Amino acid sequence: MQVKFYSNKNQVQQLLIIGLVWPEPNSSAAGGRMLQLISLFKEQGYGIMFSSPAQDSDFMVDLKEIGVEKKSITLNCPSFDVFVKALNPTVVLFDRFMMEEQFGWRVAENCPNALRLLDTEDLHCLRLARQKAFKENRLFLTSDLIKEEIAKREIASILRCDLSLMISEIEVELLTTTFKIDKALLYYLPFLLEQITVATFEKLLPFEERKDFVFIGNFLHEPNWNAVQYLKESIWPLIRKQLPQAILNIYGAYPSQKVLQLHQPKEGFLIKGRAPKAQEVVSSARVVLAPLRFGAGVKGKLVEAMQCGTASVTTAIGAESMHGDLPWNGFIADNPQVFADEAVQLYNDKKRWLEVQLNGFAIVNQRYSKALFVEDFKKQIFFLLANLQQHRLNNFMGAILQHHTLSSTKYMSRWIEAKNK
Repeated sequence: MQVKFYSNKNQVQQLLIIGLVWPEPNSSAAGGRMLQLISLFKEQGYGIMFSSPAQDSDFMVDLKEIGVEKKSITLNCPSFDVFVKALNPTVVLFDRFMMEEQFGWRVAENCPNALRLLDTEDLHCLRLARQKAFKENRLFLTSDLIKEEIAKREIASILRCDLSLMISEIEVELLTTTFKIDKALLYYLPFLLEQITVATFEKLLPFEERKDFVFIGNFLHEPNWNAVQYLKESIWPLIRKQLPQAILNIYGAYPSQKVLQLHQPKEGFLIKGRAPKAQEVVSSARVVLAPLRFGAGVKGKLVEAMQCGTASVTTAIGAESMHGDLPWNGFIADNPQVFADEAVQLYNDKKRWLEVQLNGFAIVNQRYSKALFVEDFKKQIFFLLANLQQHRLNNFMGAILQHHTLSSTKYMSRWIEAKNK
């Protein structure tokens, strides 16, 4: 028996998404992830409203074209209360914890029966604690997380929500062991991708028709900028020593002047900026390089490499929580010389390249296939909507935090409202 999100087929349920930014699927993995979630709810007949306090961008998806209503909202403004009360959503999805901090109390006050979901994207506190340890030239320790102020904010947000969608199994484990979060508040939902079929494979360029190395990543994301610096200073010279004619194409949205200054055609190190179509760029390359030294979540650039049949070389951080017990679609190396040697081997060795290409297809089909997760997620949402009161009674810490948030954040926001007048 197939479980629906809703029991009354004549009643259109409403999903309200409160986004940190408007979705840009060609700029970041987060934008692609958001479109996957929108598709999931649309398939179940939900009406969807996407709201955000962000400015429109030239690269945002046309929401109207995909059947989603768009609403600009304002921080610290009672107009949101009027809007959300009139909409009366069945489910509210906060895009990252910062949006829950800003609008969660308003949703709880005006729509107490709405199911509150948090899409974490990645654990911000984990990414920032690793970044800090890296910059201090020391090993990251789990205890570093406890010291992070942002960890307190992020964990509080997770506790206040009815369910948090987690993209990484490692992060689920971290939350349940280090922070003692009840598993009932967490739900593992990775990228939701279509199966790679024989027909898909036959459309891909063969080894002989591919050329160059590629890196791709949004430059507003600090781990990507650091990885490009690492490539330029440590790894690329080692690759060029073995492959003097090799080219590395660096693509990414929002490159700053410091990124553009790394452009060195004589060294085969080319800063290309935003890719018009990311999949075309990755599909025409022979090897993706992603030497990430800190970060969190699951890396969209590496999943995209697998979808495109492109071998990749990354670090332990890059591959974290991505492939389970399955072999990687390339190599995982943290030493720059080993990283370079393995990149060169993949570039030259067709037999090995074809083997790791199949590894990537297996990872996508066995770990990220949409079909593996859709039915269970539907059941989970249906169960929570039917048992929301008891679910919240079981989450006493969340109730405490919600109470104090309404008593503190609410009045801080009211003070800002008054000040703005």
